[in-house]
Amino acid sequence: MHDGSGRIVVQGLSKQFGPIIAVNNLSFTVEPGSVTGFLGPNGAGKTTTLRMLLGLVRPTAGTSTINGLPFDQLGNPGRVVGAVLEAQGFHPTRSARNHLRVYAAAMGVPDQRADQVLELVGLSEAGRRAAGGFSLGMKQRLALATALLGDPQVLVLDEPANGLDPEGIAWLRAFLQSFARTGRTVLISSHLLAEVEQTVDQVVIISRGQTVYYGSLDYLRQSQQSRVLVQAADPQALVVKLQEAGVNAIEQTQDGRLAITGVDRKTVADLAMAAGIALYDIQQETVDLEQLFFRLTQGQYTGQQPGYGAPPGWGPPPGGGYGPPSQGFAAPPQGTPPQGYAPPVDPQQYQQPQGYPPQGTPPQGYAPPQGYAPPQGTPPQGYAPPVDPQQYQQQTGQQYASYAPPPGQQQYGGQPYAPPQDQQQAAPPPEQPPGGGWGGNA
Repeated sequence: MHDGSGRIVVQGLSKQFGPIIAVNNLSFTVEPGSVTGFLGPNGAGKTTTLRMLLGLVRPTAGTSTINGLPFDQLGNPGRVVGAVLEAQGFHPTRSARNHLRVYAAAMGVPDQRADQVLELVGLSEAGRRAAGGFSLGMKQRLALATALLGDPQVLVLDEPANGLDPEGIAWLRAFLQSFARTGRTVLISSHLLAEVEQTVDQVVIISRGQTVYYGSLDYLRQSQQSRVLVQAADPQALVVKLQEAGVNAIEQTQDGRLAITGVDRKTVADLAMAAGIALYDIQQETVDLEQLFFRLTQGQYTGQQPGYGAPPGWGPPPGGGYGPPSQGFAAPPQGTPPQGYAPPVDPQQYQQPQGYPPQGTPPQGYAPPQGYAPPQGTPPQGYAPPVDPQQYQQQTGQQYASYAPPPGQQQYGGQPYAPPQDQQQAAPPPEQPPGGGWGGNA
């Protein structure tokens, strides 16, 4: 039996595909009661790590556990972990409600649970529609509803906001935070850094398959000093004045501005005015998650840039993994979670339904529908000449006879222009495809 803690532990995890090392000695811990963002550039190993965590890929080395056990030893994993890696596992002609009922039967969950999660994710009115006709955002909601069927203790979501409109993103953010406040665990991978910053409490940032930071987002912000960016009429004179005032953390950016650390804008402006130095621009640089992300992961695809390296001491420790954050997390709240699910626009506390017998296993996933094929036919070889008030004359297979300039325009050299005798014949106009027109895909 699992320990029921809701903790995710990844220790020394590695995966190699032939000569390619996708994940290299990756270690981190995700604690319950928080939303943790799993971030990294494309190709950093995020999806491979999530697949190893969920038992879909066998690791080359290391371990990953949920509630103290590997995924394949959880018994009825759908009642412990709700996961969405791709929002495509739907039979195209099956309704959303029947899709959920299939999974509910495998988990030992009553059919009524399908209607509950459809209402939770805002798909009640679309429950009888075929999933193949859903938009990308609706498929994301249906995938999340599938993950919530077993009332899991842990949610693992890959790009959950992909395809959602702004209202849906705001709802998802509030729901995940409410879900975590009941003492449950949320691990999300996303490229929407601005949205992640508003959602998560902890972050795990990886690059080249290795951990470069994991811990509190607030601590990560505090570890980075903000800078004042100044464009001065006389940068050298301003540097001298700042150094006389004891400000030595000064560097020049690539666009020629001065980046000053350890002071605020007012101090810099006062010193510049006292020295009679004109300032064309001055701004306080705010350190957001996107900047922190670039500083920690820069160099994966490009060369090292000055002034943007990872802080000293960060990165995976030699020979071992990271331990849980030193401060720890509060124990999950005791008692019964608040009643009721909230509507999509204003989610409330997540309600845990009555228990169901842990029997059955999740069914095998369905293959995604066939991809969209472009219309048949040969693309046009070129564009037709634009319509002009003057007549455009072209004879197929013959040379141009002569060219007369439009009325009111001067002739070249006072004589009508005739093309050279060796000029190539004009190409015939492109044939129009069947059906008429050069329109795009229907």
